[in-house]
Amino acid sequence: MNHKKLWIALSLVVGISFAVLLFYGNQIYQKAPPVPEQVVDESGNVLFTGSNIKDGQNVWQSMGGQEVGTVWGHGAYVAPDWTADYLHREAQYLLNKWAGGDFESQSSEQKALLERRLQIFLRKNTYDEATKTLTLAAERIEAFEHNKAHYTSLFMNDPALDKLRSDYAIPKNAIKDESRMEKMAQFFFWASWACVTERPGESITYTHNWPNDAQIGNVPTGDLVIWTGFSIIMLLIGIGILVFVQARTQQEEVLKPVNDPLMNQVITPSMRATKKYFWIVNILILAQVMLGILTAHYGVEGDALYGIDIASFLPYSITRTWHVQIAIFWIASAWLATGLYIAPSLSGRDPKFQKLGVNVLFVALLIVVAGSLIGQWFGVMQKLGLVENFWFGHQGYEYVDLGRFWQLLLVIGLFLWLTLMIRPIVPIIKKGTSERGLLILFLISCFAIAFFYAAGLMWGRTTNLAIAEYWRWWVVHLWVEGFFEVFATVVAAFLFTRMGLLRIKSATNNVLFATIIFLSGGILGTFHHLYFTGTPTGVMALGATFSALEVVPLVLIGFEAFHNYRMSKSTEWLADYKWPIYFLLSVAFWNFLGAGIFGFIINPPIALYYMQGLNTTPVHGHAALFGVYGMLGIGLMLFVLRSMYRKQKWNDKLIKFTFWTLNAGLLLMVVVSLLPVGLMQTFASVNHGMWYARSAEFMQQPVVNVFKWSRIIGDTVFGIGTLTLFLFVYQLTLKKNKSTN
Repeated sequence: MNHKKLWIALSLVVGISFAVLLFYGNQIYQKAPPVPEQVVDESGNVLFTGSNIKDGQNVWQSMGGQEVGTVWGHGAYVAPDWTADYLHREAQYLLNKWAGGDFESQSSEQKALLERRLQIFLRKNTYDEATKTLTLAAERIEAFEHNKAHYTSLFMNDPALDKLRSDYAIPKNAIKDESRMEKMAQFFFWASWACVTERPGESITYTHNWPNDAQIGNVPTGDLVIWTGFSIIMLLIGIGILVFVQARTQQEEVLKPVNDPLMNQVITPSMRATKKYFWIVNILILAQVMLGILTAHYGVEGDALYGIDIASFLPYSITRTWHVQIAIFWIASAWLATGLYIAPSLSGRDPKFQKLGVNVLFVALLIVVAGSLIGQWFGVMQKLGLVENFWFGHQGYEYVDLGRFWQLLLVIGLFLWLTLMIRPIVPIIKKGTSERGLLILFLISCFAIAFFYAAGLMWGRTTNLAIAEYWRWWVVHLWVEGFFEVFATVVAAFLFTRMGLLRIKSATNNVLFATIIFLSGGILGTFHHLYFTGTPTGVMALGATFSALEVVPLVLIGFEAFHNYRMSKSTEWLADYKWPIYFLLSVAFWNFLGAGIFGFIINPPIALYYMQGLNTTPVHGHAALFGVYGMLGIGLMLFVLRSMYRKQKWNDKLIKFTFWTLNAGLLLMVVVSLLPVGLMQTFASVNHGMWYARSAEFMQQPVVNVFKWSRIIGDTVFGIGTLTLFLFVYQLTLKKNKSTN
């Protein structure tokens, strides 16, 4: 396919995909589980209002939200899914009440009758769209009061629940105010009501019968099975087409320049100013890993560190928030700094005030990182009002936990970065050089990085959870998994062309083709995160179909890995770039294993129905986020440092040790600990229900704890790798080194 047709194809893929994404976004707005203006008893007495439910959602967010258990399956994995837990407790209360004692002691026939009565009772939709009123029967109100008492004891300071609190890694007085606690219980009721209440005129609940619990009638729908089969068919079709294209595409011969074109590259003042970004990147990597180790430990000792009480001032919800948030910060910083280094290298000179802009952006990023982390601590410790928490504290949504004020500052910072990228690149594009097409792609990916993070501003403090989840996944999927991937593809191609290893024209066409393939599944693949978040069935159909296509290019990623390996061996001077290229090779491995294999395990609708919110999710999360984006961030950092210190001799033994310990540690962490726990939970979920797979009863079994403790093996190896990486960068950038020959 020629250059022009590739651009047309890319435009069509992006245009059509976003039109569909926005159309179904509008459908989600229309069909989200309704928040009633008032909840009343059968006599019309108001029990609580929609404002109470929304305030309760804010209370849940303020204590950590998705960093303390999950709601609708999204969040953290030590505490339960609160919707599954609520529904199970509600069901047990009603069944015991109707049985006149112990439900389990009844005959099989009597139990079957009571369970059928329960399903009819709970699944009936008593919401009146005309009056925006939800009516509850007296028995359901009793069940709510029963559950509210339990959650009040749990989240406040009832000594009788100390053991359960520890199992859930929730500190005493996580909620300090009884009125706040009451509102959070009302939010839990509403979120659970959406899971068990059938949509008007349909026989499925607002969340497609999730969480699975046969006792309340939440069993897989026909749509789940049909679209799972269709997604597998689409995967096979996609692989077949791509194999055919790959087979008829002539592999480009690797060029073999005699000398390194970057050896005498001019390092401008702004390029040299990016060095401090990489210092911060390494400090943040260390912080992230230490917080990750502490967070993992909370899974076996939820209120202390080997008996030392740290949960009272550094609870699980904070360590996990910081662990995830810092990962995003350092990976993004490494990639942004790489862009700031590459842009002026095109002409070998800085636009006016470019260095000042790089330094201002650096300070701005430090303010956002420090300010947001401090604000999150104040929010979780319940030291902020609900409005102040939204703006400066903890938003409670995983990956975008930072307060709205810090979000706004980060968006401004990203657009400042975009400006710093545009200024040196546009003059080169105007010259009409052979690099023009690749540079236009580069700028498009830069614009997407700045623009799509702003999707995180689309929800407000009281936005319906289903709608907030839609926009949140624009950030997590489209920003992190989508356009950063495009940016990385362009940067890698650009580096290899600047090193004289690839021809500009073929590199541009290859990047265009790769971007088309990736985005054709990636944009609408966003929907696979939204199967069970109060969305219409069309979202499941599209998510299953297009997210399967995301896996297609990963199946053939070995070709890319082999191509990069060939390049690393093509000429003698490339030995100096061995370890940056090897980190790119590891990205290919983790793309296949973490994003491809582990991603597809939880991707089909029927699989995710049983697995959403289990430890199979962090298997994919760790292997894909650090394995792909983290390793790529480190690889890009090493490319920049190799260029910046081109005539310095590297400590090859140290960086070799770092490479293998990081990769081996991550593999051990995933395979020895997270995956076995996730698979055991899956069996429990299929056989007994989601509530049981996430319960303390299951998660604190001795055999499960053995696997949780075994994570220390991978964590230790991985932690050593981050220490040696820090030491390597320190030796290279802050100590005098020998010159290479």
